Amino acid sequence: MSDDFEELGTGFYWQDLYVGRKLKTIGRTLFESDLISFIGVTGMQEVLFNNLQYIENESPTGKRIVPGALVLSVAEGLVMQSTLQKTGFAFLGMTLDIKAPTLVDDTLHVELEVTESRAASRGGRGLVRTLNRVINQNSDCVLEYTPLRLMKGREA
Repeated sequence: MSDDFEELGTGFYWQDLYVGRKLKTIGRTLFESDLISFIGVTGMQEVLFNNLQYIENESPTGKRIVPGALVLSVAEGLVMQSTLQKTGFAFLGMTLDIKAPTLVDDTLHVELEVTESRAASRGGRGLVRTLNRVINQNSDCVLEYTPLRLMKGREA
């Protein structure tokens, strides 16, 4: 009976991601608990993230800044759940540019534009590069990265 149903949440095949295609993820708010968990797990015990007196008096924003590595991780989670389930094979590399600070309670989404899409040398797979812009609730781009991924292809 389950073979009669189309599975929801499955990612795109590389052939579906043609150059120029644009996609947008849902949004996600970064909470205080996200910051605390991330700096705890990674050991990023920087006063810019964990010392309220320092943040209030010394930080360029006067507010809780979120590490760029956390912003990237959340962005990848948003991309993964909507485009790569069961079709993404490998993250091969990227460039990364942090454009603006991200703060606790910012809401982020990712806008992806396919910039490269081609067959891999073997295995019915393809290589896809996207320009991913992480956008906050004010429509500001806070982080930009260009992942190259090995993706599953459609069966012949």
